Amino acid sequence: MTSAEMSYGLGRSVPAAVSSRLVLCDGEVFTGESIGAAVEVASGEVVFNTVMCGYQEVISDPSYAGQIIAFTSSHIGNYGIHDKHNEADRPHCRGVIVRDLTYHPQSWRCQGSLNDFLREHGVPGISEVDTRRLTRHIRDYGAMPAAFGTADEDTLLAAARSEPGTAGVDLVAEATTSRSYTIGSGSRHVVAYDLGIKSTILDQLSFYFRVTVVPAGIPAADVMAMNPDGVFLSNGPGDPELNGKLIEELPTIIGKVPLFGICLGQQILALALGGSTYKMRFGHHGGNVPVKHNETGRIEITSQNHSYAVETGSVPGITETHICLNDGTLEGFVVNGADAFSVQYHPEASPGPHDSRRYFADFANMIERRN
Repeated sequence: MTSAEMSYGLGRSVPAAVSSRLVLCDGEVFTGESIGAAVEVASGEVVFNTVMCGYQEVISDPSYAGQIIAFTSSHIGNYGIHDKHNEADRPHCRGVIVRDLTYHPQSWRCQGSLNDFLREHGVPGISEVDTRRLTRHIRDYGAMPAAFGTADEDTLLAAARSEPGTAGVDLVAEATTSRSYTIGSGSRHVVAYDLGIKSTILDQLSFYFRVTVVPAGIPAADVMAMNPDGVFLSNGPGDPELNGKLIEELPTIIGKVPLFGICLGQQILALALGGSTYKMRFGHHGGNVPVKHNETGRIEITSQNHSYAVETGSVPGITETHICLNDGTLEGFVVNGADAFSVQYHPEASPGPHDSRRYFADFANMIERRN
């Protein structure tokens, strides 16, 4: 044990506290302690997430590219980390904000601490932050650029004010795969556009299909040349309007084969049909969002992670199927006269809830009916 550490029982240790600050672009300042990768300045757009578990899945979700994740749950890291829970090969978020970080996780499956995980992947963070005050501030004023680290307050404020956040930045290009690959061995073949796809989505798809995962920028003609039985549009980060090529070419696929979109996939499908999207005040980021199915009245508790949404009533030729009970946001639709549908939330939802996983089976049944 080095002089920079103190004993914490059973041979564990806790790094000595290093003061850190979080400064929002509007000048609001929060004090805390440095965790994860050591940095003088890190910047991004701050959003809050309300999950009480699944922090590793959240941090490794590529949809958080360009963003700093503030957890509203007071204790984070209690059960450590496990490789099985990664949603990508590395985190794409810019940083993590927590109230209390657990350095001594308790779980028989634990492979290490969350702090070790952040360090290993070069993700900086800040703990001991008044996350209740931070969450209320974002709720009142919206998600906004920020900077944090060990630098002085003026330096951090300048970095926060020069940070573009997610506006006008092609974050999908950062999150998508660089090459096509195939997983699964089903009799039906689905091509999945990787816009920042989660591994749990691939697990669900490959249960039913042989899945060819392709980069976001692949031409639609090349996708159709693969003779797919269906096409999937994945989740992903950032402004959907920046995916201009896919939006322009997607109408050549709609109606030709069954199509299913999740999250960013829904937004791109809506834009391709002539609809419009907008950036939300602080988005939906959590694992407990109630959604109503308009036709049946069924309520699903859903996992969500999106800062943009489809404008209700803006998309021609669809039937709106789902609505968020918190704020009336459009959460799902079907394309009239075509085997195509989408949801704004995450039916794969690892670690849960699993109220909506049947939509993968619905997609499989849609493909079987066409074949």
